[in-house]
Amino acid sequence: MSAAGSGIRIADRTVYVNGEFVRAEDARVSVFDRGFVFGDGVYEVVPVLSQRLMDKEHALERLDRSLHSTGIGWPCSRAELIAVLEELLVRDGLQEGYVYLQITRGVAERDFAFPQHAQQSLVAWGVPRSIIDHPLAINGVAVVSVPDLRWKRRDIKSVNLLAQCMSKQMAVERGGYEGWMIDDGVVTEGVTSSAFIVRGNTLITRASNGSILPGIRRKVILRMARENDIGLQEREFTLEEAFIADEAFMSSATTLVLPVVSIDGHVIGDGRPGPVTQKLRTLYVQALLEEACL
Repeated sequence: MSAAGSGIRIADRTVYVNGEFVRAEDARVSVFDRGFVFGDGVYEVVPVLSQRLMDKEHALERLDRSLHSTGIGWPCSRAELIAVLEELLVRDGLQEGYVYLQITRGVAERDFAFPQHAQQSLVAWGVPRSIIDHPLAINGVAVVSVPDLRWKRRDIKSVNLLAQCMSKQMAVERGGYEGWMIDDGVVTEGVTSSAFIVRGNTLITRASNGSILPGIRRKVILRMARENDIGLQEREFTLEEAFIADEAFMSSATTLVLPVVSIDGHVIGDGRPGPVTQKLRTLYVQALLEEACL
């Protein structure tokens, strides 16, 4: 399955900006938008398969939580938001990839306190990407450890991502596909993903207790583990424990379950995607394909 629409230039893609569908090169937001000035906004990423939004109810639930946590109101109804996202898929013929959406507190004078009457800003666009046949899923990827530089409300999917950008750059410069962030000696999560290790037939990942982003793929993976007799421990784990794990993997909207075969140069297991990782990826892909055919 290919990511249809990948030949479309970025400038020619469709962007939704506060009530209008426009070409990307014509998309504009105010320089006074608090998302631009303060990073005062939240975002979501919704996978797309066969021109359908996948896991959309989970995405809406997490978006609602992020908006509530930041005191930002909904700019429209949930049904209207879904209609906007689905229209983007049709306009660009996006078969596989994801839709990015961002909601900010809106345009106002530059003042740290929340404005009382600003109208929320909503922008969204689609991105073609191969999800089912991810090119790195066969052989796995390398991860390197990086310090966790983020603010304490890691559970909010905030557009303020400077710390993540800095950490991702650290990882890339050291030859990693992803960075696993370290705080007080333990792994919190990936820079752009959830982090998992496997010992025997047991899956280990940090509990979602406000210290990490409540990943949607993480939520689904834990449910699949319970339903398929895979052991589960939601707890902290150290980098040293990860080095000697039998398997490791990461999850995100665009990677689903992606094997990690080395961490800081330490080979994980036998250096190949392990059986639990492969099983969970297969289960996730099958679930999405079935959902896409509904």
